[in-house]
Amino acid sequence: MRVLVIEDDELVASGILAGLRLSGIGADHVANASQAEMAVQTGRFDVLLLDLGLPDTDGLTLLKRWRGAGKDWPVLVLTARDDVQDKVAGLRSGADDYLVKPFELDELVARLHALQRRSAGRSVDRIEHGPLAFDPATQVVTLDGNPVELSRRELALLQALLNSGQRILSADQVKDSLYGLGDGVESNALNVHIYHLRRKLGPNIVETVRGLGYRLGKAGA
Repeated sequence: MRVLVIEDDELVASGILAGLRLSGIGADHVANASQAEMAVQTGRFDVLLLDLGLPDTDGLTLLKRWRGAGKDWPVLVLTARDDVQDKVAGLRSGADDYLVKPFELDELVARLHALQRRSAGRSVDRIEHGPLAFDPATQVVTLDGNPVELSRRELALLQALLNSGQRILSADQVKDSLYGLGDGVESNALNVHIYHLRRKLGPNIVETVRGLGYRLGKAGA
């Protein structure tokens, strides 16, 4: 999973980023609405974590703008505004979930997984694909019941493919799932990750669609 944290308090943001990364969730951070607008245009995110008290534009205004433009990214509002009317306003403005500060990291992570799960049309976290099983919450991958060790990038690649079903992902879409906004990406990096994933999960797990990109293939030998 890749999350965009939109939070102007640097201390709060750094704590969230550290916690999410320890939980196996890729996360990028922007500090205001203008940076958020640029980030969603240039990157691909599974969930947006939105603070309401942004310095340049109120978070609800930003959310309404996105929803009015037909943007349907899952959005979790994270704010100190704990009045019931504030929660109602946030949900009516298009938020998919609403969490009040202070909060427990475990609850935040669980809510993020629930949003991604619903966005992908699943009712449970665990994803099964033939002999392959993947639990996004625990980052455990098994093939024919046997655990398989994957690197962080390989896990991100596998999850992007599993969430896409049979949709074709362009190379840029796959890279967006693997790398943060400030990460440098070597020209052959994606090919390296695909090679290792095929070696560990079967030669057909990543299907190359010539001229278009990649999609999920058959797991195992």
